[in-house]
Amino acid sequence: MFYNQSVIPAISNHNELRAFLDHHLTYGILMNFQLAQLPDLVNQMKEKNKKVLIHSELIKGLSSDEYGAIYLIQTLKVDGIITSKPKVIEICKKRKVMGILRFFLKDSISLMQSLDVVQKTKPDYLEVLPALTIDIIPEIRQAVTCDILMGGLIRTKAQIEKCLEAGAIAVTTSNPKLWY
Repeated sequence: MFYNQSVIPAISNHNELRAFLDHHLTYGILMNFQLAQLPDLVNQMKEKNKKVLIHSELIKGLSSDEYGAIYLIQTLKVDGIITSKPKVIEICKKRKVMGILRFFLKDSISLMQSLDVVQKTKPDYLEVLPALTIDIIPEIRQAVTCDILMGGLIRTKAQIEKCLEAGAIAVTTSNPKLWY
């Protein structure tokens, strides 16, 4: 689904967006922008034939609930939404937009609770954070049917490779030096 793109840029400012727009990569995640900036940013990405993913909980001024998701889908025509909220994943599924459920692994209880949510919501993709929890990926892969992305605290290409070797299909990173 990600056009053999093993790294998905997480874009947080205009300089990074300009770099991404000139890059060969197709998918990019917008985050840490203001809601009022999104229409222009999404248009810029679409004009360059980029696929737009929005991290709905990291957009200033956007409600990260179902209503915010409907705005992103209907008004901005985004290609996907990253969220930790099951209700937003349900909206994505109903509206046939990519839904990426994001969860943070803190301990065994958070793992069990998160896997339960994944099994109930059946997102298109799962993003596991922090990415350095790669040892747990085989267990997660056995428990879910969706593909896995990893993100958070990625600092080197070697870490990206370890995530991919562990079974992730791609890694999200905000470090432009790792967008290869």
